[in-house]
Amino acid sequence: MSAAQSAVRRSARNRVLEGARGKEQSGHIAQKPGGDNDKKSGGEARAKRRVQVEYEKTGGNTDKKLKWEPSNWRQHLENIRKMRIARDAPVDQMGAGKCFDQSAAPEVKRYQVLLSLMLSSQTRDQVTSAAMCRLREHGLTVNKILETNDDTLGKLIYPVGFWKNKVKNIRQTTLILQEKYGGDIPDNVPELVKLPGVGPKMAHLVMDIAWNNVSGIGVDVHVHRISNRLRWVKKETKTPEETRMALEDWMPRDLWSEINWLLVGFGQQVCQPTSPQCTNCLNKDICPGAKKK
Repeated sequence: MSAAQSAVRRSARNRVLEGARGKEQSGHIAQKPGGDNDKKSGGEARAKRRVQVEYEKTGGNTDKKLKWEPSNWRQHLENIRKMRIARDAPVDQMGAGKCFDQSAAPEVKRYQVLLSLMLSSQTRDQVTSAAMCRLREHGLTVNKILETNDDTLGKLIYPVGFWKNKVKNIRQTTLILQEKYGGDIPDNVPELVKLPGVGPKMAHLVMDIAWNNVSGIGVDVHVHRISNRLRWVKKETKTPEETRMALEDWMPRDLWSEINWLLVGFGQQVCQPTSPQCTNCLNKDICPGAKKK
């Protein structure tokens, strides 16, 4: 190599070294891939991207969950309405909403509604209606019942189910109404269920019929049975009260008042306890509990 060529190479190497020193002094030296700063900035970017994706997936509402609903329940309901259009079941003619004196004072009507429901427990509507007719002929007010001895009261309500216990409950409840409520009945469920012989089903029906205030679904044995057959409950329920809570968890509130009389009459005429008339039911092809032949 000549002296001239060596001088050219030294000059080029010096220019490269001077350029590198200039970048270092101005803070423009690039980070090596995989360095700490690169990891940090890359991690933050990935985290931001993940948050954005999650947000887009949920639409910004991560707490809201889809509410469970039974399959085909709207079609079930519409079919039952069609089957109940005549309103000719016992509950339609002799239920608690038909047993009180329409011409009585408001507080007397409410008292009679309460007593009709107390009598109806484990009793057919025909028997309850007949007992209410005898009581009204005798005089069905708070004061009149308190003046009536237990033997007479028993004869008036016999043969309703557990009539002896009901005589005792009617006596105690009527006394409480006179002393605590001025002869009227409570206007809320918590106080109604404190009365002897009054359970949640009765309390919610009293609120609906007597006070025109829908506080909950009145679930008796018919509503309990049919709700389980139709799978209107997320899992099988053992008691009417469990069924009430399960139904209220998903059913629109504007249906709560209708459901009791609708399903009770349906249970009396079609979806009976031991021999349901599945072949005559409009829901036979979409009812999970239908007996297939």
